[in-house]
Amino acid sequence: MKQHALSAALFVVSTLIGGVAFLYPFWLPVVRQSALMSGQAHAGDSPLLLTLLVGVCFVVLLLEVQGQATSAKLIALLGMLVALNSMLRFIEAAFPLPGGFSPIFFLIIAAGYIFGPRFGFLMGALTLLVSSLLTGLVGPWLPYQMFTAGWVGLTAPLCRPSVWLLNGEGRRREVLVLALFGGLWGLLYGAVMNIWFWPFATGPASQYWEPGISLPEIGRRYALFYVTTSLVWDVARSLGNVVLMLALGRPTLAALRRFHRRFTFEYRPLPARGEA
Repeated sequence: MKQHALSAALFVVSTLIGGVAFLYPFWLPVVRQSALMSGQAHAGDSPLLLTLLVGVCFVVLLLEVQGQATSAKLIALLGMLVALNSMLRFIEAAFPLPGGFSPIFFLIIAAGYIFGPRFGFLMGALTLLVSSLLTGLVGPWLPYQMFTAGWVGLTAPLCRPSVWLLNGEGRRREVLVLALFGGLWGLLYGAVMNIWFWPFATGPASQYWEPGISLPEIGRRYALFYVTTSLVWDVARSLGNVVLMLALGRPTLAALRRFHRRFTFEYRPLPARGEA
């Protein structure tokens, strides 16, 4: 129980670190802009952030594996799913798909929904780490991708109340809820990821950040920037998530549930002689 509480606390801390990492440039009086031209936004702090995030994942894995034998089995399953998802991204890199469509988010959402927020966060973050090492897509953007993909898996269990209200577990309605969730995150992933470089970029004043502008103006400029530069790309990701969930959701969820039932049992000692 203590290990679970500690690992949950680590996830809260890592989420706060991720939020600060994305937003701290807006708090600085002056940000060196035009870094986007060389793709080096956050080049100074990215290695430290990556080290912190990988360290948090490693500590959580150690805590989990020290628990019951079921935790060790779940970690083994996590490794298998991360490897499978990483290979999907490797195929995606070799044969580019339309716009921002990527097959990796479908499994991150399904795993987080079935196994819970901690499993989902690890699934998302480690998938981006391993797949980036496989494809060579390593840069200052990597820890931000890991955080955002981790948040996709972390929030997937939020679909459970809607599924329960619809009495949809194991039915088509469950898949529809997860498909809508995947479609929403297809847009949110791009919107969140843009923030890692947007304060450093330069361009038309109506679409880019400047020190000292008000919060409503920041929102207005970013909305215009997003619609102009990213929306079409992210719509492809959103539609891809919906299509994959509708096509593969039911068998995938059923398989993951079978693993979940097998791995989530409790050891109970036999009653002593003379006890009822």
